[in-house]
Amino acid sequence: MNEAASAVISLDELPSHQWATVLDVLRPEEAEGKELVLRLTEIGFVPGEAVRIVATGVPGREPLAVRLGHTTFALRRHEAAMVRVTAGAVGHG
Repeated sequence: MNEAASAVISLDELPSHQWATVLDVLRPEEAEGKELVLRLTEIGFVPGEAVRIVATGVPGREPLAVRLGHTTFALRRHEAAMVRVTAGAVGHG
């Protein structure tokens, strides 16, 4: 595995249409952040899941349309920034 493929980035930094694998979701201390982490985890942003950005809004690349499994979710950039991923996903381009 090359160094670029193993780099950890936040989901909002992932180039559009590139598959990645969820590693984890950041765990902030404030209550609002904890609620967001719970919501992201409940909808499926868990370690090992394949994810990709399928579309972005204009301007500023917000919101992000994110494909997770067979479902597409709209996330704000600050929400996507809490999800840590690594490029590439087993069974996906």
